[in-house]
Amino acid sequence: MPSNTTSNMFFYTYVLVSLKDGKFYMGYTSDLKRRIEEHNSGKSFSTETRRPLKLVYYEACLNKEDAENREDYLKSTIGRRYLSKRLRNFKRETQNFCLLK
Repeated sequence: MPSNTTSNMFFYTYVLVSLKDGKFYMGYTSDLKRRIEEHNSGKSFSTETRRPLKLVYYEACLNKEDAENREDYLKSTIGRRYLSKRLRNFKRETQNFCLLK
C-alpha cells in the first residue's frame, strides 16, 4: 500500500533535436534542465558534435525503470512512428526553414 507522502522525484524521458543536422536524440534523466545544459555545453559525447540542441518533447515518470523503458520504446521503430505523429506539427513548421541558421 503506498504511503500518503509522495516523493517529488521525477525521471524524464526526453527528445532533443539538433539544430545542426535536424536529427533527434533521446535519453532519460532525473534532472532535465541540467542534462540539456550538459548536451549544449558539449559534455555529452553522443551530442557534442551536433550542437546546438533544442528540447522538443519530454515525459515525466515516477521511477527510473519506467523512464528507461520509455526511452527504449521511443528508440524503437514503433516508438519513432509514435514520435513522428506526436511531433507532426513541429516537423511541419520546421521543414520550411534551414536548421543551420
